[in-house]
Amino acid sequence: MIYILPVFAVLISFVFVYLTKPKSQKSIKLLLAFSGAFLLALTCFELLPEVYQSSKPKTVSFFILSGILLQIILESFSKGAEHGHLHHGSKNNSFPLILFLSLAIHALVEGLPISGENNIIYGILIHKLPVATVLSIFLLNSNLKMGYTLLFISLFAFMTPLGSLLATESSFIASYSIELSALAIGVFFHISTVVLFESAQGHSFNLQKLIVILIGFGLAYFI
Repeated sequence: MIYILPVFAVLISFVFVYLTKPKSQKSIKLLLAFSGAFLLALTCFELLPEVYQSSKPKTVSFFILSGILLQIILESFSKGAEHGHLHHGSKNNSFPLILFLSLAIHALVEGLPISGENNIIYGILIHKLPVATVLSIFLLNSNLKMGYTLLFISLFAFMTPLGSLLATESSFIASYSIELSALAIGVFFHISTVVLFESAQGHSFNLQKLIVILIGFGLAYFI
């Protein structure tokens, strides 16, 4: 059941956007700030100690840096969709393959460190809610046919459980579980820090965002 939860998070977000057609993104930005803080803190509390205890520190650090680099490359194609940066709909009605592939790889890597022994699943779930909401707004406001939109959302929803399934069921992939978890840590670091830096855009003080960030840190600590 724990592996299928990300699917529900994406589909619920899509149905919410379809039914309510939200106009303001202020609450979404606050949720993004919370999710970034929560994911960053859970990564530090849950995943970092685990990977550094299980392998050579230099090897772990190499894969963490590789994860950061991977996410930078993916975002050059997705235009920052992983942290809520889709502002305009597609100008044509063809399936946005490049966007899908970049998001699919990102979601697949997200699923690699999920297990019953850590709580990172909760960070991924909270992260997916605002991202799936923004993605749904983008797709529903585009010229895409509804069939393509539903296909995109459905495939995207199942990529994270697919990553978890591969990590647990494939003996070859499981043999590199520490390295792949470190790769996912790099991805999480990049996404969460970008969200937090953007939450302080213009270097102006925002009490609401500071509060939700502190709540995210605190909640991750006590889970």
